[in-house]
Order: sequence, then structure tokens, then C-alpha cells
Amino acid sequence: MQLTESKIQELIKAKGKGFVFTSKYFSSKADDVSVVTSALSRLVQKKVIRRLTHGLYDLPEVHPKLGAIMPTTQKIIEAIKASDAIEVQPTGAYAANLLGLSTQIPMRIELYTNGPKKTIRIGKQEIILKPTTPKNMIGAGTKAGLILHALRQIGKDNITDEMIKQIRSKIEEQDIKHIKKQIQFAPVWIAKIMRSIINEK
Repeated sequence: MQLTESKIQELIKAKGKGFVFTSKYFSSKADDVSVVTSALSRLVQKKVIRRLTHGLYDLPEVHPKLGAIMPTTQKIIEAIKASDAIEVQPTGAYAANLLGLSTQIPMRIELYTNGPKKTIRIGKQEIILKPTTPKNMIGAGTKAGLILHALRQIGKDNITDEMIKQIRSKIEEQDIKHIKKQIQFAPVWIAKIMRSIINEK
């Protein structure tokens, strides 16, 4: 396919404000990758799009008073997943944040991945992709995976009844089968908590 600058701009705008993407989003649609790279550079210069970091762009949402808003961490991660055709598993404080067990998004976000090692720096935030074993990737993309890694981060002696209630509030019917599967691979103390979350003895 022959992609012109105007066609690339049209495709980006069709995705709407807040769209985060890499150059690979268009490279797979183009005969000549250099044409895509050049077109994106020109669109950055014209302030049509924004370069977040090397190879990563967005069509920023604009607040009437604050100006261009940074995309959410989740949107950035989803763009990287799509670009590299990988799975990721949030770990540590970020997993706890996604479950509402912590209000702060950490500046250093670590994700297990079945892809290559990579560090993405955007402003003061670091997103670190860490290759891991298949066992650590069980449940990736599900609430079950989040629960396991959030509990591991918080620690056995620091889990409270309020935290359990908060996790339960995030669980939907379709999550239960994933949690049951995750229990088989979890440490004993985490498995016990996961059973209590879904009211299974």
C-alpha cells in the first residue's frame, strides 16, 4: 500500500484524540517503511502529533486550560503490546494500583513480558519490560494475574480485610475461572487468599 503523509494523518485522526501508537502501526500497512518514518517526523514538526519518546507517538487530548495532556500509562503499554506483539504482566506497585489497592502510579513501572527486555522513558516515568519465565506469565492480561502480583508486592503480613473487599469489588463473573486457574500456580498463602476472594474453600 502507498501511504502518503495526508493518508497517515487521516488514519491517525480517525482513531481520535488520545490515540497512542508506534511507527509499526503504519509500517505493516506500507510498502516503504522510510516513507512512514519521514511522514511521522513531519507531522511532529507541524504539531499534528506528538513524539512521546523514540518511535512512540500520540494524538494528544487537549485540555482548554492545561493544554496537551499526557496519555495514561495503560494506553502507552497497550500501544507497546500491539507494536511488538507481546504479552505483559504488571507487577509490584503498579499491579496494586490497577486493583485500587494503592492510589499512586509509581514512576518506575515494571512489567513481566514474553518479549525482549526494553525500557521506555517518558518524562520522569520509566516503563521496564522484563523477560520472565512462562510461569510468571500465567494470567497475563487478566485480573487473576494482577491479584497474584499485587498480593506478592504487599506481602503476607500486610494484607487487610479492606484490601480483600477492594479486590472483590473489582471481580466480575468472567474473572472467576481465571482466578481458579491462577490458584494452581500461586504460593500457598496467596492461593488461600484468592480462594477467599471467590468464596471457595
